[in-house]
Order: sequence, then structure tokens, then C-alpha cells
Amino acid sequence: MDHAAVDRLLVDLFLQAAAAAPPAEIILDLDATDDPVHGAQEGRFFHGYYGHYCYLPLYIFAGEHLLCARLRPANIDASAGALEEVERIVAQLRAVWPAVRIVLRADSGFCRETLMAWGDAHAVDYVFGLAKNERLTAMITVELAQADAMCAATGQAARVFAELTYQTRDSWSRARRVVAKAEQLTPSTAGDDGKSNPRFVVTSLSADTLAARPLYEELYCARGEMENRIKEQQLMLFADRTSAATLRANQLRLYFSSIGYVLLHALRRLALAGTALARAQCHTIRLTLLKIGARVRVTTRKVWLALASGCPHAALFTRVHETLRALATAPARRC
Repeated sequence: MDHAAVDRLLVDLFLQAAAAAPPAEIILDLDATDDPVHGAQEGRFFHGYYGHYCYLPLYIFAGEHLLCARLRPANIDASAGALEEVERIVAQLRAVWPAVRIVLRADSGFCRETLMAWGDAHAVDYVFGLAKNERLTAMITVELAQADAMCAATGQAARVFAELTYQTRDSWSRARRVVAKAEQLTPSTAGDDGKSNPRFVVTSLSADTLAARPLYEELYCARGEMENRIKEQQLMLFADRTSAATLRANQLRLYFSSIGYVLLHALRRLALAGTALARAQCHTIRLTLLKIGARVRVTTRKVWLALASGCPHAALFTRVHETLRALATAPARRC
């Protein structure tokens, strides 16, 4: 199997879907997740964070569009191989849309000098979570005190944002902009410091482009939506069926699940717009439109599908079928 061809296909389908209205900006969400295994599959290792034997696949999404699903062994850093995938995807995107603005977004597991330095050198912006440490926390003591005072006055959690310029002692090649969230969840009292929740984000975006609060609350926190897409594929489209003996064979299984997601996302986007399933998850679409009883009769000229007269979604099924037929007979329409 030509794995590179499948990788290109995932990006090509995204390009085709947006061909009518090319975006001015693309946000690429990167994330790693665990794929538990229960045999002696090649490449499976015990992962201390997840607490079991697993693979550690890498996913890259652009909104709801899946661009990369790479199966990896679990004894690696979360960001391992991410730069190579990003280079490939960005090159493919810019070959069609050379002026598009691209932003990488991920949690602190991807906050690595290699990714950031590559982004700096290739005009690719990034917004990465940054693990807190004593130096960073000490830089926002004033903001933490302000958040504590606000929390004590209102009885509600309070946030204060700060702009920092920060550089690690060894790993970063230069200083970068860091946005800090000083958050107090419960107020401090005598003998109790309360519960604080400082968080940090490193970014190449300037303060003129996006201020601290919206950068954190609107841009960075929106990456959580990607986790729903991963759950759709893993829990609803069986991406965790990686029980073959070799890593290569299990990558093929992950591709099957990935193409299943791409097909259902296209169905949702093209044929279910304006229906009750326009925002439905893959599992709901499967149970409503696909996993239903029907009698199939094949003749010389046609394939006949006879649904039960009591099928509660017969009208929706008919509408979807008619929409797909109309798309198939409109060659100018790219999907």
C-alpha cells in the first residue's frame, strides 16, 4: 500500500472542499492520544501517563477536516514526527494557496524548539501551551495577587492576563512572547493559599495581532474541539481496532477508520446541511442512516433498496439520497 498517497489524499480532499472559497487562515490542530492494545503488537509500549500498553497516534485536523492520522509507538515524545508531518501538509497547502496564513495550535506536549524555530523560519505562526515552572509563576506574582483579591471580593473565580517575554535557559534559541493566565479558583484565607490555576501559552503572534485574553480564551482554548473529532474516530469509527501483529498493518487499519471519518464528514457537510443531523456526531449518523435494515435486490440495470415501511427516517434517507445524486451529476461542483 502507498501510505504517502493516502496522506496526500487527506489533504487533497480538504483542498477540494474549500476550493470554492479559499480561506485566508488555516489553523492546524495537533494532538496525540492513546490507543490501548491488549496483545504483543509491534511498537506497543507501556505509557506511564495513560497507565497501560498502547500506541500513541498523532492527529492533525483543520477544523473538522482530518489531515493526518499517524500511528506511532508509545515510547516517544508526544511531538515526535510532528515536524515532518507539518512540513508535508504546509507544502501541500501552499502549493495551492501560496498566500494562506497558517497557525499551528497544540498543548504543551508540542511546545518544542524544533517546531517553533521551523515556524519562525517559514512564516508559520503557532500557539502552544507552555508547561508552568517556578520562573514563569514568579513572573506573574502581581497578577496572581490581583486575581486573588478579585476572587475574594466576588466569591467567584477570577482571571487576570499578563504579557511576558520569556526564554528557557537552554532549549529555546531566542526569547518569545508568552501569554499568562493568572487564575484564582478559590480565595486565599488565613493559613490557606486558596486554589490558583496559572497557565501559560507561547506564541509567534504579536500583541497587535491578538491581545492576551482573546488569544488564550478564544484562540488557544478552541483547540479542545479537536478532541471531539478524535473521539468520533476512535470511539465511533473504530480507530482503536489495531490488533494486527505489525505496526504497518495497524497503520492500514487506522487509514480505514480515517477514510470512514472523511466520508461521514463529507456526508454531514454536503448532504445533511439544513437537517436535524447537520451537526450530529458520526455515531448518530451511522445509526440513523446506515445501520438500518433493508432488502437489497440487484437487477441488470439497478440496485433496489427496500426500507421497512415503518422506518422513522425514511424521508431523511430519501432527501440525502437525492442530494447526493444531484451532486454526482454536477461536475462543476467540487466536494
